[in-house]
Amino acid sequence: MTASASRKTRQKDAVWQALHAQDDFVSAQDLHKVLNDSGCRIGLATVYRRLNALHLSGNLDCIEHGGLRLYRICTAQRHHHHHLVCESCGRTIEITPPDDGWLQSVASAHGFTVSSHTLEVYGLCGDCQATQTDE
Repeated sequence: MTASASRKTRQKDAVWQALHAQDDFVSAQDLHKVLNDSGCRIGLATVYRRLNALHLSGNLDCIEHGGLRLYRICTAQRHHHHHLVCESCGRTIEITPPDDGWLQSVASAHGFTVSSHTLEVYGLCGDCQATQTDE
């Protein structure tokens, strides 16, 4: 790791604190707006770089929703986990990962070895299903 990658800066701390204040996944653009609205002048490119670095280091989760990458510090931080994601409202629930034995056997049956995996399950939450039924 380079000295600049591990060095603490005001901007890195601001991004981290802003993420801690979020209850749910947030886009880089929305986090950038939160930071600037709070008086922290930071460039959007800096926010993207910091979010990417935090994600790659395992400190941050990232999902795709509505064509955007969304980020959050998860309660299961640093433990392997997966998510249910509502395609309508974006509600996200952490779920217990499936049995790794199953994944290994499926991969092996097809001649693969598993180096890593991600699993996000997309659908509609109960509230959004009810709303669609009411319409």
